[in-house]
Amino acid sequence: GHDLKSLNVQSLRQHISIVSQEPVLFVGTIGENIATGKPGATQEEIEEAAKKANAHDFIMQFPDKYNTAVGDRGVQVSGGQKQRIAIARAIIRDPAILLLDEATSALDNESERIVQDSLDQLLKLKRRTTIIVAHRLSTVRNADVIAVVDGGRVAEQGTHDELIGIPNGIYANLVSRQMETCSER
Repeated sequence: GHDLKSLNVQSLRQHISIVSQEPVLFVGTIGENIATGKPGATQEEIEEAAKKANAHDFIMQFPDKYNTAVGDRGVQVSGGQKQRIAIARAIIRDPAILLLDEATSALDNESERIVQDSLDQLLKLKRRTTIIVAHRLSTVRNADVIAVVDGGRVAEQGTHDELIGIPNGIYANLVSRQMETCSER
């Protein structure tokens, strides 16, 4: 590993993209918001990123398509649409490190499924390190390595199958509780 103090912050920022729980959209069009991930991006690159983020179809339903104004902080689009625009912005940047911070937690079930599908497509490319911060286990189930953080430290680490095999493990208990919650609905 590297001591973080020795890293050039500016250089590090050039290699990271973040999709947060509440993504930020800027005043401008959908296309301009996606292109902020890669200044000078072509329309073809913007549309390709939107397709990978499962955003192209809903964008094409707007009368002005990629030229649709999103409004201040994205008020003209739904939460799920805003998330997919943010994912497209991360995709077009093609970062070495992608940080997904509770990227689906604020969405309704249908929007979560669509956004999760787009994240799954992005993760299948395996061309980058992806760090996923999540409480919904469906978000991390297929990860190569899951690190369970408890009290600010990594308490367990492994694949989904390895972690559910730990008797009285933190992850196994979380899976059990979430399954109980789902069966009660």
